[in-house]
Amino acid sequence: MNSKLDELAGQSDRDSTPDTVDGLALARLYGEPLFNVPTDLYIPPDALEVFLEAFEGPLDLLLYLIRKQNFNILDIPMADLTRQYLEYINEIRNRNLELAAEYLLMAAMLIEIKSRMLLPVIPKDDGSEPEDPRAELARRLIEYEQMKLAAQELDKLPVIDRDFWVSHAHHDPETVARLPDVLPHELKEAWQAILRRASLNKTHTISREELSVREHMTFILRRLQTQKFVEFFDLFDVQRGVPVVVVHFIAMLELTREGLLRVTQAEPYAPIYVRLGYEATGENAASGAIAAA
Repeated sequence: MNSKLDELAGQSDRDSTPDTVDGLALARLYGEPLFNVPTDLYIPPDALEVFLEAFEGPLDLLLYLIRKQNFNILDIPMADLTRQYLEYINEIRNRNLELAAEYLLMAAMLIEIKSRMLLPVIPKDDGSEPEDPRAELARRLIEYEQMKLAAQELDKLPVIDRDFWVSHAHHDPETVARLPDVLPHELKEAWQAILRRASLNKTHTISREELSVREHMTFILRRLQTQKFVEFFDLFDVQRGVPVVVVHFIAMLELTREGLLRVTQAEPYAPIYVRLGYEATGENAASGAIAAA
């Protein structure tokens, strides 16, 4: 009998919580499973309230209703818009009366516009048409939509501490900068690169050669004293370069102009020969021409 009582007492000291509670417990409170809802638990009325659409004010609500139904913002059907707006206001009044105050003011404005549209149109004294009662509301809605779109574009820009963070690094100005070490093969590659660049740059010195037309005229006359006819191509030494050949040709033209040389050709396409002029064929005349040159 006593052994059974001791066994029952030992069982009462054990934890009666089942090991598997995931499928049985309603929740966990401070890490402990909760199987029954407490009778004194207070749940606020707005605890489980869910807002599917959040508006920032009456104009935001009106703009939402207009855009949702594709109404023309310059020709608003006030009857339908006022009815839908009042239905939303009634929902707000049942939940938050303080929040509904601003919306009620807009509702009064909508009702006033709707009433003014029902009245007959009375023309002005100057004959112009009266202003549309919806004009002021349309202007406010257009301005609000522009500001809202501008705010959305600004919100897309990167914002500090939201899209990026500013990094801070400690800099000690007294720290001595450590230069990197240069390895031998790196120095070799740098020297080879300098040699390759130097091979691409070549210098050419141009020296100015003094050439005298008079000297070449004298040279031609002296040569023609020993030869009666000299072929045109044999008169020029092409190995001395283009500048010498050009000056030599000018000297020959100058002698021809003065009548000291004659350029002859036996027939078309025949070789061209150069000889002394008839008036300078004599030895004395040739010597005088050389002295004059």
